[in-house]
Amino acid sequence: MLDSIFQGLADPTRRAVLARLAAGPAPVGELARPFSMALPSLMQHLSVLESAGLVRSQKTGRVRTYRLAPQRLKMAERWLGAQRAIWDSRLDQLDNYLLTLKDQKS
Repeated sequence: MLDSIFQGLADPTRRAVLARLAAGPAPVGELARPFSMALPSLMQHLSVLESAGLVRSQKTGRVRTYRLAPQRLKMAERWLGAQRAIWDSRLDQLDNYLLTLKDQKS
């Protein structure tokens, strides 16, 4: 699950789409406007985001609207937070070790 989330976040176009959707839902046409790519290419990006659970879409008539699905982003945030805690602890241990070495030389 995390792999698909990070795959979705790996591409700058997909991150830009997510940033836009953070402001609120948008139809495909509006999402496509800032990008110089064919609509099928953008649809492929949207498909990756939807498969990762980062966005949801709804079709009303002929218009497909996308919205952010923040639960998966929170999952990635929790994982990153746990990794940060591990590395903070390791760096604190290294700092203590280096201070001990410095004190022993004095």
